[in-house]
Amino acid sequence: MSPLSKLHAAAGTLALMTILGLQALVALGEVSGYPADLHATRVRALWVMALVLIPALITAGASGARLGRGWRSPAVAVKLARMKVIAVLGLLVLVPLAIGLWFLAAQGWIDGRYHLLTRIETLAALTNVLLLGLNLRDGLRMRRPRQVTRPA
Repeated sequence: MSPLSKLHAAAGTLALMTILGLQALVALGEVSGYPADLHATRVRALWVMALVLIPALITAGASGARLGRGWRSPAVAVKLARMKVIAVLGLLVLVPLAIGLWFLAAQGWIDGRYHLLTRIETLAALTNVLLLGLNLRDGLRMRRPRQVTRPA
């Protein structure tokens, strides 16, 4: 496995685990229901997105594009299509929702609108988890079989 392949696998796995961790963080923050807890949770989520998730997704996408260059495999085309959906959900849905939910929590406006937006965020995040998981599975299937040497 090349260093670029290892970087790609590590970045994709980190992104997947980070999204799952963020969902757990938000769920735990919601359990208390206290506006201060919800605000603290949203602040932490924004920091994790900025410092871990977004760089991991950029690294996975860039390394995947480099690794997939020149391949004519349908699996590569499917992975690329999934990454486009992941990027759109992230940039146009999840990041604005994270900022909006942080703002609502900071103002103490924990109402039906806040909870509806949280459910939409959860649905979009879990959709990204599914798509990243499918890309991980397909990436593992694309690996070249290892050479087995038998003793003489």
